[in-house]
Amino acid sequence: METAVEPGNNEPLLFGFGFDEAGLHTPLTWDEVLEGGHAKYKRVWLHLDRQSAQAQGWLYRKSGLDRLTVQALLQEETRPRAARHGHGYLINLRGPNLNEGADVEDLVTLRMWAGEDLLITLRARPVRSATDVRKLVEDGEIDTSTGALVAGLADRLTDRMEIVLDDFDDEADRYEDELLDPKARIDRSVLPEFRRRVLQVRRHITPQREALNTLVRDGAQSGLFSDQDLLFLRESADRITRLTELVENIRERSSVLYEEAIQSSTEETNQRLFVLAILSAVFLPISFVTGLFGVNLGGIPGAGNPVAFITLVIALALSVAGTLALLRWQRWI
Repeated sequence: METAVEPGNNEPLLFGFGFDEAGLHTPLTWDEVLEGGHAKYKRVWLHLDRQSAQAQGWLYRKSGLDRLTVQALLQEETRPRAARHGHGYLINLRGPNLNEGADVEDLVTLRMWAGEDLLITLRARPVRSATDVRKLVEDGEIDTSTGALVAGLADRLTDRMEIVLDDFDDEADRYEDELLDPKARIDRSVLPEFRRRVLQVRRHITPQREALNTLVRDGAQSGLFSDQDLLFLRESADRITRLTELVENIRERSSVLYEEAIQSSTEETNQRLFVLAILSAVFLPISFVTGLFGVNLGGIPGAGNPVAFITLVIALALSVAGTLALLRWQRWI
């Protein structure tokens, strides 16, 4: 069941929580963040609008992050990755675009700074996986450590990516069935578009697997992730590995489907040309004779004979039968 998307507003802080020693959460406002009120909590999670000028200014001046980290969080173009930086991690993950009117393959990016006492997540477009984890926090159904929140976000992003790729797999099955059905007529233009969509997802899913594997490999040494967190991350990495193999399989199938569609179209064209060639061969003698006897010159044989026309028709019929017999004998028809 889909959860509600993040509310559309112009606020730099989409939502935020402060966590006390017991892990209990308290919602934060942007004014509290500006005034430094979030510093009294043991841990803080701030989910910001990356395109907000106020959020960008706060990151540069008041977040406590160095300039290189902030620039990495705010850069326009990025790919999935996880890199250790100081006492925290820079993490970029991607998920399907489930916003209204958007293409799911136009993946949305969730950028994170994960430190022991501070988790900052940023997005330019609504990311439903962040809203999912927000609800888990509000319902008290997730551990509120930074590692657990990161693992939860990775898990929900993988859940949604899995659904999208399963849909792609079903779509490829449908195209295969249509190609195998002689009565079906598939529009060849949909296959290149389908392949483009698959490649667009494939472009980011492979580095996402590498990013999660990096967190699994290095996370235990950082102390940021508990064994339970690493278990969730390892499971997400394994699922992403399966999805990587699935998207590669779908890409190959889409290429084969397009080639088969082209071949089928070529065969249909050749069949029609063959029929036209047979008809031309059958009617060639008739065209020659009628053309010859149709000239308005003297000396045409049978011009004064009342049975000449019938004789000509019979001769032409025999010519057609002979031509068909010859083509049959040569196994051309």
